[in-house]
Amino acid sequence: MEDKLRILLCEDDESLGMLLREYLQAKGYDAELYPDGDAGYKAFLKNKYDMCVLDVMMPKKDGFALAQEIRQVNQELPIIFLTAKNLKEDIFDGFKIGADDYITKPFSMEELVFRIEAILRRVRGKKVKETSVYKLGKFTFDTQRQILSIGDTQTKLTTKESELLALLCAHANEVLQRELALKTIWIDDNYFNARSMDVYITKLRKHLKADPDIEINNVHGKGYRLIVPKEDE
Repeated sequence: MEDKLRILLCEDDESLGMLLREYLQAKGYDAELYPDGDAGYKAFLKNKYDMCVLDVMMPKKDGFALAQEIRQVNQELPIIFLTAKNLKEDIFDGFKIGADDYITKPFSMEELVFRIEAILRRVRGKKVKETSVYKLGKFTFDTQRQILSIGDTQTKLTTKESELLALLCAHANEVLQRELALKTIWIDDNYFNARSMDVYITKLRKHLKADPDIEINNVHGKGYRLIVPKEDE
């Protein structure tokens, strides 16, 4: 079963915090709510999170101070600030600390989710680019050269085939959400792009059929799963 993405949510407004947590959970995230910066930092040290959503004005430790402490431990963890302030100086301070985004109150919860998803797409895209060669059973996939090799046979992939296979490799043995793949590679998840992606999935299956241990399975209503031997992940 696919693990939910964990979000560290710090908001001292109890009503707003509970609404945000429930909305994020309804959208499939594992959101944990903490009422102040101190509690949030203790949770950060104990647990692993994929994203931080921090209110700026909080008791005990404000969002800026919390973000600075988080950045001392983890330079890569995405951070979104929530604030009632809209002064340019405050926004600049947030980005200087290392914020990935900054949302001023009031805001729609739907907007927050869109921003979270946009940041996660960028982060995942970077992770895909960091790995240049994947071992897939009997295959070797060189993402830079766009070459899929098995034995003495080399297949030159198209750019779209290579991008899609790299994304599948980055999520090996996990569900690659259709929406994520479409927005990462095709930018838009419209009907025509979705049909195009299905065609490329079929092409990749043909390229990979020489090794029966490698499969690309449909996950109904969600996306695709690249099945590889565990030692090759």
